Amino acid sequence: MRKLAIIAIYLAIPIAAAIASYKAAELYFLAPLDPTNSTTSIFEVPADRNFREVAADLEVKNYIKHRYAIRLLAKLQKKDTLVMAGEYEFSPSMTPQQILDAMVEGKMILRSVTLKEGVTLAEIGPLLEEAGITQKGLFEEALIDPRFREELKVPAASFEGYLFPETYRIQRNTSPRKVIQKLRNQLEVTWNPEWNLRLIELQMTKHQILTLASIIEKESGNAEEQPVVASVFHNRLKKGMRLQSDPTVIYGIPNFNGNITKLDLQTPTPYNTYIITGLPPGPIASPGLSAIKAALYPAETNYFYFVGNGKGKHIFSETLDDHNQAVNVFQRGIGSPDSVNAVVAETVAPQETPASSEPQPLPEPQT
Repeated sequence: MRKLAIIAIYLAIPIAAAIASYKAAELYFLAPLDPTNSTTSIFEVPADRNFREVAADLEVKNYIKHRYAIRLLAKLQKKDTLVMAGEYEFSPSMTPQQILDAMVEGKMILRSVTLKEGVTLAEIGPLLEEAGITQKGLFEEALIDPRFREELKVPAASFEGYLFPETYRIQRNTSPRKVIQKLRNQLEVTWNPEWNLRLIELQMTKHQILTLASIIEKESGNAEEQPVVASVFHNRLKKGMRLQSDPTVIYGIPNFNGNITKLDLQTPTPYNTYIITGLPPGPIASPGLSAIKAALYPAETNYFYFVGNGKGKHIFSETLDDHNQAVNVFQRGIGSPDSVNAVVAETVAPQETPASSEPQPLPEPQT
């Protein structure tokens, strides 16, 4: 009996030692630095750092107790080469295993950037840089690469109009090409395959619809009246009339100062729709979903003219005389709104196809 007790003691000692060693190892390798401190902060894993350097940073910045602990964990689990570069949100209450798993699984912070409807390529670069997503200069370099445009199936000389306006969440310092691809792909995700049949009905290409939609977007950000604005341009295109849209003129002016002049309207550019017939060579901005739908499915009206009413909407007219009257009232303050033979978008009802008689050309337009 005594011998059994001695044997039991001899066996218990190494078992106890093993348990104690495990607990010590658990505290060293697996326990968080401070279980009571759940305050998070941003930790960046640069793309040019190896895991040894990352582990050292984690220790120096007080996320883990010792760098060697997480390095050994990563080595044993064969994860030391799988850590993804990016920004992460860590706290001292996280275990080394949780921190390691987050970096391997890419659970990183995503930066948010909102591209509003009607945004132009020239405006997108600064927005991305401000959000910390990518550098403006590198973004603009990628935009002018013709092979890259071809790779992303952009049938135009520019990405203008092909980067869909939306709120995006993208990690910091993402390659500009990946950013462009994401924005380009979003347009294809948004594009309804049924719209391709509508293109056939309209006898227009997707590029032409995006171009028209971009003009609609710049003329009116009001989704309710965009189909009516679209009807004016469709009606004009059918009649062979010039679109005479100020935003197209502005787009063709380098370093536009915000004040469009009569000289601007008379200056030839590929985008000056006061001079060219039909659509300009490509979009002038990124149209949103409502503008694209409006270009595809315009309201049925007899309108050929519109002018701003000073309240964020437009007055639509069928004839030049009515349009000139609306211009006098709403742009020049001459006369009473009650005397205007025109309507705002909310009162528009479907109408018959325009009469065959050709309307007169516009005077200096007020669209």
